[in-house]
Amino acid sequence: MTLATAPRRSTAPAADRPARPRRDLGAWFLVLPALLPILVLSVGPLLYGIGLAFTDAQSGRTQATRFVGLLNFSDLFQDSLFWDSFRIGLIWAFGVTVPQFLLALGLALLLHLDLRLRWLARALAIIPWAMPEVVVGIMWRLVYHPDAGILNETLRGLGLSGADGRDWLSGPATALPAVIVVGVWAGMPQTTVTLLAGLQNVPRELHEAASMDGAGAWRRFRTVTWPALRPIALAVTALNFIWNFNSFALVFVLTDGGPGGRTRLPMLFAYEEAFRYGQFGYAATMGLAMVAVISVLLAVYLAGRLKGDDDR
Repeated sequence: MTLATAPRRSTAPAADRPARPRRDLGAWFLVLPALLPILVLSVGPLLYGIGLAFTDAQSGRTQATRFVGLLNFSDLFQDSLFWDSFRIGLIWAFGVTVPQFLLALGLALLLHLDLRLRWLARALAIIPWAMPEVVVGIMWRLVYHPDAGILNETLRGLGLSGADGRDWLSGPATALPAVIVVGVWAGMPQTTVTLLAGLQNVPRELHEAASMDGAGAWRRFRTVTWPALRPIALAVTALNFIWNFNSFALVFVLTDGGPGGRTRLPMLFAYEEAFRYGQFGYAATMGLAMVAVISVLLAVYLAGRLKGDDDR
């Protein structure tokens, strides 16, 4: 009795295997229109800025730009004004990101309820997001105006002392908190929309099962809503922190870094060095230092995400 043997798989190349490089080339042609703007507008300037950071490039000079090695970095580490702006940038980033997330989470939970005219409330909630930062800055300058601003008028109407003529954006003690309030207001809609999308993906059956087990609203949020929302919350918080740390236009319009540098963020400081004082090489060094900081933050965030995925 003979045993039937399985037919051997042919090791000859498939007929269509030589066409694979051609298909890969076609895929590259499809990706190229989207890749070219990234290379020209992002990667190219980044590489140019990295090279510029190692030179003494300045505006208006007649001599050729020289390679100075790490001299700009040495000057940067000893520059107290830069480190002061870096500290202000961290205060600004944390001061905007944390309240922004907490308020956006509360608003998202509210908009997720089955309320009347919910569609209108959702549309109104994203209006600040649709406004350009320059427009937001001009509008809030009018709100904070010392004589005709709506804030001082409201405080005077409430009979609060000290509201007459207070310039919130020019006071050393009030400028940074006032700017942080604007940053929270302007960025909250984007976070709200993201969290609301995450809430809509939480299965309603889980909430119903928790309610049948006697869980209250807080317990349902802690055991059902938050575990499902946590990955989205971590992602949007990390991105918001990076975005806020790199802010420029809003603070530029509101205070231009004043008073006395109390709101001078790192990006604003680099802008001043480049376009007010013509120190392009030194400004590029500041930009490279901030890219390094952001890269570290991204690495920490990605490491945390990967560790969380491995634990699951």
